[in-house]
Amino acid sequence: MKKCPICYVFQTLAGIGALNWGLVALGRTNVVAKFLGVGTGPAKIVYTLIAVSGLMMLISMIKPCPCMCKKTT
Repeated sequence: MKKCPICYVFQTLAGIGALNWGLVALGRTNVVAKFLGVGTGPAKIVYTLIAVSGLMMLISMIKPCPCMCKKTT
């Protein structure tokens, strides 16, 4: 199934977030905080983007991407 570029970005960010939380749980290593600092502006932006991506992935389980609804002729 072909997906739009925005869906790929959301999936990638959600995957990064899942891996980061897995590393936090298993290895007590927060990669985002390690590279961007704790509580810094860039870290907050990354966390927000990951949260929005996760939300979009949950929504996509119920409602398909509008790009997928377009008919190609």
